[in-house]
Amino acid sequence: MASSEPSFPFPVPAPDPSDEVVREFGPLLRIYKSGRIERPLVAPPVDPGHDAATGVQSKDVHLGSYSVRLYLPPVAADSAMAKLPVVVYVHGGGFVAESAASPSYHLFLNRLAAAVPALLVSVDYRLAPEHPLPAGYDDCLAALKWVLSAADPWVAAHGDLARVFVAGDSAGGNICHHLAIHPDIVVSVQQESRPPPPPLKGAVLIHPWFWGSEAVGEEPADPAARAMGAGLWFFACPETSGMDDPRMNPMAPAAPGLHTLACDRVMVCAAEGDFLRWRGRAYAEAVAAARGGGGLGDAGVELLETMGEGHVFYLFKPDCDKAKEMLDKMVVFINAP
Repeated sequence: MASSEPSFPFPVPAPDPSDEVVREFGPLLRIYKSGRIERPLVAPPVDPGHDAATGVQSKDVHLGSYSVRLYLPPVAADSAMAKLPVVVYVHGGGFVAESAASPSYHLFLNRLAAAVPALLVSVDYRLAPEHPLPAGYDDCLAALKWVLSAADPWVAAHGDLARVFVAGDSAGGNICHHLAIHPDIVVSVQQESRPPPPPLKGAVLIHPWFWGSEAVGEEPADPAARAMGAGLWFFACPETSGMDDPRMNPMAPAAPGLHTLACDRVMVCAAEGDFLRWRGRAYAEAVAAARGGGGLGDAGVELLETMGEGHVFYLFKPDCDKAKEMLDKMVVFINAP
């Protein structure tokens, strides 16, 4: 998903007048009759390497159908430094746009890796419509398992696998929920007096893209408006069961119980000007209730609501005070005991 008021610091290609547009989803995706696909919002990719501003080193690892970009902060060079928390980050873009090499994500993750400090793993998953869902879900699940296996030298040498987090924005936040509740990640407790710790220390869902057939909070209740809000979902996941597919509506009756999330703590970020705001708040409240908490702030569930900003504002305005506040809150959440 993209901000309703994005800025464009790079040239946006003009449509070819000889080719007819047959489908368009805002600035995210444009599909032509010829089959040509454009993603106008996506800036040219940036290469990994040394970031002069933060000292963070990054590299790409190709893993078949997907790849990952790893970020190692400069403190890792200190042999006396304890192992670092690991954050698996999943970018947004409505399941159809953006990548781990997008400049806005590369900037944000360099800063996050240095600020925590943490070892970050940004997943470059396959996009719809070339690869309809569940391809993106499958790639991110495979990436998380790859991280937990410590197959990469950076992860093996510097990553603390007792402190693995998943984090993501918009569609990426949706995927992070899918990862944290997937049966392959959830630890089944069978008649144990002391259950094992969950494989994930925490999950950070930034402006997560969830939806549903019934309105929550101040969402529009009109059926046409609800269908419009799910249009891109139906396009990206043609085999979906609908707006209450558990992958899109984790609070649907058929969805797995939120008490089974395989993480100690959950942080949800919402923005006042985001049409997904109420869905994110409802999700945080539902997770807290499922864990037996008395409300937000209990049972390891935090909600950060940013006033006066829109969807994924921190990517478009990375140097604003509220973007810095959100990053600081994430740093505290990741470093909490």
